[in-house]
Amino acid sequence: MSFTPRRRAAVSLLARAAGIALGVAADRLIADPAEHHPVALFGTAAGRLEKAMYADAASRGAVLTAACLTPLAAGGAIVDRLTRHRPLARVLTTAAVTWAVIGAASLTREGRAMAAHLADDDLAAARERLPHLCGRDPEALDASEIARGTVESMAENTSDAAVASVFWGALAGLPGLLVHRGANTLDAMVGHHNDRYERFGTVAARLDDVLDWAPARLTGALASLCAPTVGGHRAATWRAVLAEHAHHPSPNGGWCESAWAAALRVQLGGRNVYYGDRVEFRPLLGSGPRPDAAAVRRAADLVGTVTCAATGAAVVALAGVAHVLFHGGPWPARPLDDRSSR
Repeated sequence: MSFTPRRRAAVSLLARAAGIALGVAADRLIADPAEHHPVALFGTAAGRLEKAMYADAASRGAVLTAACLTPLAAGGAIVDRLTRHRPLARVLTTAAVTWAVIGAASLTREGRAMAAHLADDDLAAARERLPHLCGRDPEALDASEIARGTVESMAENTSDAAVASVFWGALAGLPGLLVHRGANTLDAMVGHHNDRYERFGTVAARLDDVLDWAPARLTGALASLCAPTVGGHRAATWRAVLAEHAHHPSPNGGWCESAWAAALRVQLGGRNVYYGDRVEFRPLLGSGPRPDAAAVRRAADLVGTVTCAATGAAVVALAGVAHVLFHGGPWPARPLDDRSSR
């Protein structure tokens, strides 16, 4: 069988699908290193560059964003090109980068650890762990508010650190994986509403919003689909997402948080107190009780289920496109002169 350019492209897509699936599996099996994680190294380098380039201007922040993300896009494109006719190398490089950028397993572990602290009434340990998940000041929070912050963080980060990585990896290969994770990291560093970053972080924040637009909506849909695994109802969850997502101030976060609230049948939102005495009031999402330790545990379970669903959807989509490329149509073509069955 001859391998035409279309068929080579089909094999390349299948290798990409296999690499993404292998990388997600590796994320569950291989814990992130305590030191020298690739994302942490990128953050350190970006932080040093930010200190050297900072000015209270959106244009300077745009230069920083370009300086940080262009090498990621170029490096990913070069590796993709070098492996385009080497399926095994494509599988292994995609798996390695997927493992490096995805954060589903660590998010799940943090959520379950928090649930254990709350179940044991160990408020001191819960407060110490909360900064691993979000930027709220834990000292003034009781157990219920810590549980709420944990659930909200897991919901939004399922999109940012899991579904979006799978989505952009499937759509754009290594450049997609790397650029999305780089943009998301920059947003976490400089995309804040405060005196220092209100202008400087504008481009990084807007780019992250754009890159997470489709994945956030996909996350809400998948969480609705998976709601029965945590005691929720598919149709009711999806109706709540459609009705409540716009209440959230983030263009993307509402799709995730409203889905988790409805699937878990709890209520999220309220008064958020951040470091530096910054206070925000978020509209309420959901109509159940406030989250407790059991809800946090179920929220962590939903992170893993939605990540697996996103991975399965990406593999099926890539395999479907590969099938069309390989056979030249949705199904293997039948010879026009084959009338033996008529």
